[in-house]
Amino acid sequence: RPHSLLLVPHTPHTLRPTMSTLQSGFTRSVSSLRGEGVETNKERKTSIICTIGPKVGNKGMLGKLLDQGMNVMRLNFSHGSYEYHGGCVAALREALAERPGKICAIALDTKGPEIRTGKLEGGADVKIEAGAEVVLSTDEAVKPCGTAAKFFVDYKDLPNTLKPGMSVYIDDGLINLEVVQCSADAVTCVALNTGMLGEHKGVNLPGAKVTLPAVSEKDQGDLRFGVEQKVDMIFASFIRTAKQVQDVRAVLGEDGKHIKIFSKIENQEGLDNFDAILAATDGVMVARGDLGIEIPPAKVFVAQKSIIRKCNLAAKPVIVATQMLESMVVNPRPTRAEVSDVGNAIVDGADCVMLSGETAKGKYPLDAVRVMDETAREAESFINNEAISAYMQVKTKKPWSSIESMAFAACNMSFNEDIKMIVVIAGHGEPARLVSKYRPKVPVFVITDTPYVARQAVMSRGLLPILVPEMINVAYLIQMACLAGKSTGVVSSGDKIAALYLEAKSESIDEGTVLRIFGVE
Repeated sequence: RPHSLLLVPHTPHTLRPTMSTLQSGFTRSVSSLRGEGVETNKERKTSIICTIGPKVGNKGMLGKLLDQGMNVMRLNFSHGSYEYHGGCVAALREALAERPGKICAIALDTKGPEIRTGKLEGGADVKIEAGAEVVLSTDEAVKPCGTAAKFFVDYKDLPNTLKPGMSVYIDDGLINLEVVQCSADAVTCVALNTGMLGEHKGVNLPGAKVTLPAVSEKDQGDLRFGVEQKVDMIFASFIRTAKQVQDVRAVLGEDGKHIKIFSKIENQEGLDNFDAILAATDGVMVARGDLGIEIPPAKVFVAQKSIIRKCNLAAKPVIVATQMLESMVVNPRPTRAEVSDVGNAIVDGADCVMLSGETAKGKYPLDAVRVMDETAREAESFINNEAISAYMQVKTKKPWSSIESMAFAACNMSFNEDIKMIVVIAGHGEPARLVSKYRPKVPVFVITDTPYVARQAVMSRGLLPILVPEMINVAYLIQMACLAGKSTGVVSSGDKIAALYLEAKSESIDEGTVLRIFGVE
């Protein structure tokens, strides 16, 4: 909607009876962000993304995941039917309806241009021996009857993409093949290790320029389904160029123009073109599964740190994903290395951390979220936010926009002027993301009457969205923020808060945004 309609400059007395209703919902929303025990009675700033599988895709388990700390429900469209995914969306909304004020976003993760093997004769896994000759065929006749010596791969351009000496990894690198010869419809390889091959396994071609489109026919249908289901964001798989981000956006169309696109960086080409991708995308996921096969594993953590730093400077949320607590798929406790991995990702600047199989198919989904929650709180307490804010100031290119200058000023006040809380009143997410960029040490409440803005706000570090029925006079919204802050222990009488909002009379967000200091009565 037009920025000029964001706030009403004068609130008639007839609106004042709604104040108690708004305040009640506001307080519940703030309370839902807090932990229950003494050790967790503090807002977690990093969001937790949970991948949903059949075991947890029901109202009961989704409600428990919400209570444990889930902020985003991820639906993996590499698996499952529309009926299943639609059921998960409905179940989450039912669970949320029983938790007034609780906010959880919904993410659709596309299948993307994956390359997979075909079926095997008899359906049973086959053993590929080290040193054996293996033929990868693009002939459809081979698709239903593969063997250890010859099986189907669903990428027609495979013989033209590969060259002798290149590597082919199958099933997350469990089988490593070296290309020997390419013909019209087949690639002959030699197996470099012994491994078991199953049906429909993923195929990676490190160093190769794959010609598959970023948005397949299946992806197009999935994206349209996502628009119908009113998802909040798309996790776009295997993004290699900035144009592919625009391809995804084009499919979302007018009805899905508000949906945020998070580009998954999963290969060397995506890394090579990252700066252009970052400029085009709304957010980024460091998808370490395929990335760790496409590039040497020792380089993944370097890529991760570089991507996080660039996203932080661009004020675009970044997710770290894959195998974060992998052992908890079968074990009740994570390894020490896994906990360190989560903590280090957060210290490096990740806005969100993601659970995959741990919640989708694992034996201990609730424990995995609890461990992630506890680890995030510990990591956040270790971070020197003031030093990070100063680094962001130095590294951000100038001149700045007025809105960025005010966002930085608000954060700076949290370090220098004992501000206890920052309130951002917003019709969209840009001002709040810029506040998040400079990592204030105090809670940042984002007040909005737009549901998708509230849900998308959870993707940025430290933003606590508050959804209100209507954007009445700014003075009332500030008053509600103060009262809710007092009721939950965030602020006390005599404290100061900073508020960032758009003046109703202005048409320009950059010219009309105001930063003011308020005292808590």
